[in-house]
Amino acid sequence: MRVLSTYCAVLLILAIAFAAPAAAEEGAITTLWPLFDYRSSPATGYSNLSILGPLFKRERSGDATKTAVRPFFFNSNSPESDDSDFLYPLASSSTGGGDSDTQVLKIYQKHVSRGGTSEEKRDTMLFPFYISGQSEKHGPYTSFFPIHGDIYERFWRDEYHYTLFPLYGRTVKKGTTSTNWLYPFFNTVSGDKESGFQFWPLYGQAAKEGVYSKRFLLWPFFTVESLGLNSDNPTENRFFLPLYASSESPQRSSTHIPWPFCGVVRDGAGNVIERDYFWPFWVTADGKNSHTRRYIPFYAESQAGDSSSHWIMWPLYRHEKITSASFSQDKISLLYFLFSHSDEVWPESGKNRAKSSFWPLYVFKRDESGQRSISMPALAEAVVWSDGLERNWAPLWRLFIAKWDDKGNNAVSLLWNLYWQERRGKELAWELSPLAAYSSTDAGTDFRLFKGLFGYTEGKESTTLRIFWIPLRF
Repeated sequence: MRVLSTYCAVLLILAIAFAAPAAAEEGAITTLWPLFDYRSSPATGYSNLSILGPLFKRERSGDATKTAVRPFFFNSNSPESDDSDFLYPLASSSTGGGDSDTQVLKIYQKHVSRGGTSEEKRDTMLFPFYISGQSEKHGPYTSFFPIHGDIYERFWRDEYHYTLFPLYGRTVKKGTTSTNWLYPFFNTVSGDKESGFQFWPLYGQAAKEGVYSKRFLLWPFFTVESLGLNSDNPTENRFFLPLYASSESPQRSSTHIPWPFCGVVRDGAGNVIERDYFWPFWVTADGKNSHTRRYIPFYAESQAGDSSSHWIMWPLYRHEKITSASFSQDKISLLYFLFSHSDEVWPESGKNRAKSSFWPLYVFKRDESGQRSISMPALAEAVVWSDGLERNWAPLWRLFIAKWDDKGNNAVSLLWNLYWQERRGKELAWELSPLAAYSSTDAGTDFRLFKGLFGYTEGKESTTLRIFWIPLRF
């Protein structure tokens, strides 16, 4: 072990001392696989240091930096923002624009905002046990679930109040107050020209004059509703489940006997007619600009306006298309995510992009600028794709990466730069570490064996031969 450590240290020192980086203004590449890989381009303000392959990364581009200790930590910092992932998707933090957010599995969340002022506002939540924040209308609030709490303007309601939940609770939304005792069994509703009560699931009723009325008996089996009475689409619902269900409104009507399997659905003008023979497996629908044929799992097709889709032997094959003057998409998938391919085009701007994947072998992408990339394997990208996955996990299993564009530029990396190649215009560089390395630029060519133990450099003004790192110039 001691001999191996000494050898690595000596080799590292020799590699750094005798490597022949390009001129400072052109940048430098210094590697000792798999310990470290350093690349810099002072002219563009770029540098990148990788240690132990993808495990550690420190990248700088201008005023922006990225730091990774995969898969435990990732940070992206710039003058405008500072974002961090901790064992993604376990936890993350974000700071920018005077605001900061911290979350752990979305259960713990903390938001701090100044809103352009010196006054600081804080919202904190350890769901569902502790919630605190500040409302512009009601001021600060705190909730200690299930003992006692007040919450304002969150979770789709204007107000929440409770004590020893589910013993007592009250919510307010748009002037309607709903009070519960032993939730959900006993409830009352009150508001402007509004009242109601329920003894769930036996019986309940509620109504607001000129707006709605609801009534149920032995929920969910018997329900009668009149909704949206003050709108241009008042709706009458009748449910006597599972024997009968109907919904009638100027825009849509449906009748199912028995529910939900057999029925007919029409739009207000009767232009679209849907027939459910055994919903959702056997369905047909016809309209002026749409039609549906669904015989799951054997075959299904649907077309509505600019969109269409086809299924064959669900979920074996699926084909989806969108065609319009501003955007078109053609997407094919086999067995959900086993294989998928998508082409997207913006005809007005002339831009297009594509993506295909074959799980778990590879993922291929072409962006709007024409740059293409392929990476192998792709253990998760074909199933779930996100920036967090791309930053924190994907580099750990990508044994092969290739990128290229229409101008002839390309880059290849195998086994986290055990072998790498870069071509930019007429310039070419490659390395099979630590055996051989080669570079060719306008200034000349350079070939080295064993990190420069032997080498040959040919420039415009001189030629250098290296033997045991000793340069002999001609």
